[in-house]
Amino acid sequence: MLYPLKFRPILKEKIWGGDKLKTILNKPAIDENTGESWEISTVGDDISVVSSGKLEGKKLDDLIKEHKGELLGNKVYQEFGDQFPLLIKFIDAKEDLSVQLHPNDELAKKRHNSFGKTEMWYVIQADEDAKLIVDFNKKTSKQEYEAFLEDGKITELLNFEKISEGDSYFIKAGKIHAIGGGTLIAEIQQTSDITYRVYDWDRKDNEGNQRELHTDLALEALDFNVDGSSKLEYNKIENCVNKLASSTYFTTNFIEVNGSLERNYIGLDSFKILMCVEGSGCISMHDHSIDISFGETILIPAKIEHLSIKSDALTMKMLEIYI
Repeated sequence: MLYPLKFRPILKEKIWGGDKLKTILNKPAIDENTGESWEISTVGDDISVVSSGKLEGKKLDDLIKEHKGELLGNKVYQEFGDQFPLLIKFIDAKEDLSVQLHPNDELAKKRHNSFGKTEMWYVIQADEDAKLIVDFNKKTSKQEYEAFLEDGKITELLNFEKISEGDSYFIKAGKIHAIGGGTLIAEIQQTSDITYRVYDWDRKDNEGNQRELHTDLALEALDFNVDGSSKLEYNKIENCVNKLASSTYFTTNFIEVNGSLERNYIGLDSFKILMCVEGSGCISMHDHSIDISFGETILIPAKIEHLSIKSDALTMKMLEIYI
């Protein structure tokens, strides 16, 4: 019997990571620079494992093989088979991430036999003056980009955006970007872990080595079109489903529950994901209920078509994701 599933977080140590995943989101982090918590994954050897209920200890890829369309949705299973189509993360950037981009599906398939990586960010918490890099700050040619990169002046071409809680960005494959230091975000992305780093702030690890850059690989993948469309504008109406991002890869809604909300998924042939980005509450179906707290993620199988969502005394904010 399938039910709403929680998974053990897969924690990733990063040179730029901090302690907010532990201190703010209550993840079981030990390392002082834990940068990522992979909430739902079938990428490589990082396979999510169910953390509670009758299916505790089961791996997500095994559950997909067993339940197929009942878990993923029939159309989703036909397209992606036994691989979960998204990678869901929380990211704590104590320091700036590298300036980077990701290949599109076509290039990623040719080079890496992988999906590309289109992604989105939702800012959960940001320190004062925290920023993100999204896109170039002006129309830029390939030749100009190469010249600035070679001269160590690439940041002069980049668009820096000051951010605060609730800001959200949609990053198409090929867009140059970087998460700035002092930022805690939720990230929804295609099921891919391919990143092309082009600049890493001349940073060195504990052994004095700089991280590998992928400037040649990135050149063909770069999108030089500057359209200013990355920042998302959305409503924040309580007890309503507010559309945040919509693409062929995923749809994300913002939901703020004050009291209770009934959610009907009849006709939606897809799994659903709920990421709690503030507050806490309870998710109920006809014969099962599960608590959800700030920093937790729940996978709702496709076969579940109706949920009751209740907040605790305070309002609860969630991201709802599906295909």
